[in-house]
Amino acid sequence: MAFAVTNTQAPLGAVATLRVVNSILNLKDSAVAWNRARVTRNVLSRMSAEQLDDIGLTRADRF
Repeated sequence: MAFAVTNTQAPLGAVATLRVVNSILNLKDSAVAWNRARVTRNVLSRMSAEQLDDIGLTRADRF
């Protein structure tokens, strides 16, 4: 049976680089979610009371 030796240590700086990349990706995801919510709020605010009632919302609901 063959025995393989693996190196489980990350190269110098790899962990720090991973954390920076993850932080940037999280920031991007947050910005996309914020913009999507902003667009949704703008669309809902332009709808009439009848249109909001059709989708089960009122002006008193927070959107």
